[in-house]
Amino acid sequence: MGELRVHNFSISLDGYGAGPDQSGQQPLGAGGERLHEWIFDEAATDVDRRFRARGEEGVGATVMGRNMFGPVRGDWGVSDWRGWWGEDPPFHHDVFVLTHHARDPVAMAGGTTFHFVTGGIEAALEQARAAAGGAHVRLGGGVSTVRQYLAAGLLDELHVAVVPVLLGSGERLFGDLGAAPDDWRCVEFAPSASVAHVRLRR
Repeated sequence: MGELRVHNFSISLDGYGAGPDQSGQQPLGAGGERLHEWIFDEAATDVDRRFRARGEEGVGATVMGRNMFGPVRGDWGVSDWRGWWGEDPPFHHDVFVLTHHARDPVAMAGGTTFHFVTGGIEAALEQARAAAGGAHVRLGGGVSTVRQYLAAGLLDELHVAVVPVLLGSGERLFGDLGAAPDDWRCVEFAPSASVAHVRLRR
């Protein structure tokens, strides 16, 4: 059975994975877009490129929170929102979106289908593992979703990219997790010119 992994999850020096005041106009919160500039940098170093590529290797399904899928809140109603990524999302496999409100699956170009799971984090993981067929499941985020899986002891690997910016407030990845982080250790520390990559395993 494949593992549940978080890849390329960017956090600020002060530990925030998203800035304050998230909205449809600022989905990552104020200043949050700075956390992800290294991913799209055409002048990225070999270290950054290696971690970006590793986030795609051996992945057969993705789980994400509803906030990562889009800004629509409450019942889906007549919303035709189909994600931030256009008609050909970059996943190319089944994606399981955690939500409290049922919705029919949304099939997109390139092999991506969004499934909306109302049964909680374990149900989403079970469905994603079945769809992955033995490959790894990537946990896409956002911050609250990663924290839930971390607190439940369901994650196998967590790669954070520590970006040298300060956000001051927002959604913090670590903290108030009780004993959940106790079994984790750093298995790789690889700084680049842009970020410090930290790979943790349970």
